Amino acid sequence: MNPLFTALAALLPSIGVGLLFWVAIRALVNADRTERQALAKMDAEERKAEAAAKARNTNGETPPSV
Repeated sequence: MNPLFTALAALLPSIGVGLLFWVAIRALVNADRTERQALAKMDAEERKAEAAAKARNTNGETPPSV
């Protein structure tokens, strides 16, 4: 067999495992990024709702009873 093919056959499993590792890490990083964006959006909406409630309370209205 050609030595070049032998060398490629020896490296192929390592390349495959490396590719699988890269795909897995990339998926984890993308999932983390989207989760952080969703949490930031939720936090911004909560702050906006709290600010609106505070503004209503400072206008002399009574807060809703719970």
